Amino acid sequence: MTSESGNGRNVTLLKGQAHTLPQVDDTSAPFLHALTGAMGVPRGVLASDEQIASVATDLPKLLIQIAPELRNEELVRMCVAVYSGLFDSAVNYVWNAAILALREAVRRFGLNIIPQITDDDDFDEGKLVNLKDSELIRLCLNLNLISEHSFFMLNQCRDIRNNFSSAHPPKGDLDEYEVLSFLNRVSKYALAMESNPQGVDVQELISSIESGEFASEQRQVWCERIKGTYEAQRATIFGMLHGMYCDPGKAEHIRVNALGICKELHGEYFTPAVKSLLINRHQDYLAKGDSKRHAKSRELIESLGLLSLLSKPERHAMISSACSNLLDVHNSLNNFYNEPPFAQRLLDLTENQEVPDSTKPEYVETVITCSVGNQYGTSYAADGYYERMVQSFSGQEIQLMLNLPSESCEVAKRIESHARCKEKFVNLVRTLDESSIPPSLQNRYKYWMDQWIPF
Repeated sequence: MTSESGNGRNVTLLKGQAHTLPQVDDTSAPFLHALTGAMGVPRGVLASDEQIASVATDLPKLLIQIAPELRNEELVRMCVAVYSGLFDSAVNYVWNAAILALREAVRRFGLNIIPQITDDDDFDEGKLVNLKDSELIRLCLNLNLISEHSFFMLNQCRDIRNNFSSAHPPKGDLDEYEVLSFLNRVSKYALAMESNPQGVDVQELISSIESGEFASEQRQVWCERIKGTYEAQRATIFGMLHGMYCDPGKAEHIRVNALGICKELHGEYFTPAVKSLLINRHQDYLAKGDSKRHAKSRELIESLGLLSLLSKPERHAMISSACSNLLDVHNSLNNFYNEPPFAQRLLDLTENQEVPDSTKPEYVETVITCSVGNQYGTSYAADGYYERMVQSFSGQEIQLMLNLPSESCEVAKRIESHARCKEKFVNLVRTLDESSIPPSLQNRYKYWMDQWIPF
């Protein structure tokens, strides 16, 4: 502990465990009275002598909460402002100290790691310094540098600082109790910088994902940790995993690990906010012309069964492409052996998902054509996929199916020309749920049901 003396008063510097500050004495009040009088303004423009004494008395108790390395010139100015009755300036100075401390915490976390978390490849020192206070606080929350409780408290302090400090024309004055409360919250939640025991250590998670493919037990441990953290950090982690999966420069085991965690958690923990975050990033890749990341993003979204989040034009393009590829294989040599993976692909794109209206004619014709097959038969290994798609047809898709035999298309020719193909189509009609048949199609439905000949 270092001491100095001045005017007969002992002052303990802000080092060590016990802190004392100069007392508000008989010379302080007359000075402020004289100063305001000389300027011709009321003494009431500054905090009263009693208010100053009250805050100055409790100030050492608040300063002791602050880590020694964070006691800087901003806090010295804050103390001077308190003793001068400039409570609005004191609030601003201690807030500045908090922002500097939070920035330093982000730097210690690692500026090189943050792009993986925020999906902002350009994040650097300049962007850190230019972050709005609200953005900085949220970033610290997402990095687990502060707790969710600290986040809410600091956000309240930010509002107070913006409305009642000298940073902007204040909307009113703060009394001694409000100032002490503000100083206490900022000291406790930004300048003490205690570790947050609830959240996930993002650096450790990234290191684990990148070190090698997860064993099932290791993946489960990380899933449990992510489940246990707060919603805001979970959303950030899912966004980070999406970015890692889509990065063409990442090794395959990193994508496997990212996908494994997302698959484990996407049901309950993919909230509307998380889904919105993923689709916004997906669209950003498209807007930026980053075709490689966009393709990987679509691959991840499909793997998680979230295709309904994509725009109708994009889903149209995916389903139409799958239909075209399936028909190409169906009309090629060895189609009985080659169709199954292409049929499964089309099922994966449409099962439990609404097919865009613009794609339904092509989709229905493709499924029925391949399932009806030709005079030699149908791909047995693929037919189960076709039947599942037919059984999930909507009313509009059923209408398209029942109209096919009367249209000018390949499957209509096969049904008309080959008894085996006609029989197969009748069997497909029999798989439909009668309650799903629109009233306008009942006669056509009954016609095909009457074509069935039991063995």
